[in-house]
Amino acid sequence: MTHSDITVAITGGIGSGKSVVSRILTAMGFAVYDCDRNARNLMDGDDEIKRLIAEQISRDVIEEGTINRRKLAEIVFNDSVMLERLNSIVHASVREHFTEYRKNHSGIVFFETAILAESGFDSLAGRVWEVIAPMELRIERVMRRNNMTRTEVEARIASQSQSSAALLHPAVDTIVNDGVTSLLQQVTKLLQIL
Repeated sequence: MTHSDITVAITGGIGSGKSVVSRILTAMGFAVYDCDRNARNLMDGDDEIKRLIAEQISRDVIEEGTINRRKLAEIVFNDSVMLERLNSIVHASVREHFTEYRKNHSGIVFFETAILAESGFDSLAGRVWEVIAPMELRIERVMRRNNMTRTEVEARIASQSQSSAALLHPAVDTIVNDGVTSLLQQVTKLLQIL
């Protein structure tokens, strides 16, 4: 793999603005793999994942062959053991899926994930771009976007509590998404050092 074949992780907590950075990169023509979206697609389409969720988490979350996400979220975001079980079921499938995706894309490839180390994806990244934003702004964004209460958002943030990417990976760059600093300028500058 040449230097130009680098894989870059885009990470940061919920509401930090990872998806905005991903959209900028997609608009610039880069390949960007969305771990959350692909996890949802794999969960919807993979009967083995559904079977494991029913067995290891709750049969009640599978309704007519479909995962009731609201019920699943209520269980896993209030129980760290259940969240860990769900993650171990889904992350293995997503890693396998991404590995295939990477084989089909040369050059710089990005992947977006909220939980870099917990998913085991940190080992796949040559560099990490960590998107950060003030906590209050993150809470407001998620409340608006997901139509959730402050309590629900705070529980979701707490369930994702993670160390800074800088503690987990040797090559980390920070992108500030505070609604003031230009994201495009930051992304352009970081692309120049890849």
